[in-house]
Amino acid sequence: MNLKYGYWFFKSALPSHFCDKLIKYGNSKQEQIALTGDFKPEDKENLKEEELNDLKQRRDSNIVWLNERWLYRYIHHYVNVANFNSGWNFEWDFSENAQFTKYKLNQFYGWHCDSWNEPYSDEKDGPLRGKIRKLSVTCSLSDPTDYKGGEFEFKFQNNDGNTVNKICYEIMPKGSIVVFPSFIYHRVKPVTEGNRYSLVMWNCGKPWK
Repeated sequence: MNLKYGYWFFKSALPSHFCDKLIKYGNSKQEQIALTGDFKPEDKENLKEEELNDLKQRRDSNIVWLNERWLYRYIHHYVNVANFNSGWNFEWDFSENAQFTKYKLNQFYGWHCDSWNEPYSDEKDGPLRGKIRKLSVTCSLSDPTDYKGGEFEFKFQNNDGNTVNKICYEIMPKGSIVVFPSFIYHRVKPVTEGNRYSLVMWNCGKPWK
């Protein structure tokens, strides 16, 4: 799929007090180890040492799941604006639980995309069943002076077939939002100082026609 825009950026869209409130709220909840798509949520309690080591080579962060309505009221507006202004016009009708993510010293998330090759199919997936991830959202909650490293980077391909890694605004101001198609590869580089907090949300719809 050829896209004119690989992502849509909103600089400092979320108020500082909202970011502070969300960080405080997220930190008040019990965090858990972040998994990749190779694992099911129930697997986190029974990871073998070999599996844990393999996971840590690809992703190392801590998360808290959130589904408060006030989160969606804030974020959905920007998803709709980005979807229209970019010309993607993807059809979507449901958002998964939001992920409050902590990247501490040396933590990172390697190259990955958020979508899978099959729609949700398990009965326990409820309203997600039969849908795929279409639009991903990352919200920067931290002030860039609070950490070093942790750059959010995309992987694109030029017309000549060469791969280009593009940092999405090397200095990403607090409250900034990035919306992008869920099939775009991206990563978070290791944090070298401080803590980096973000909010991630996936918006889903019926498979591509």
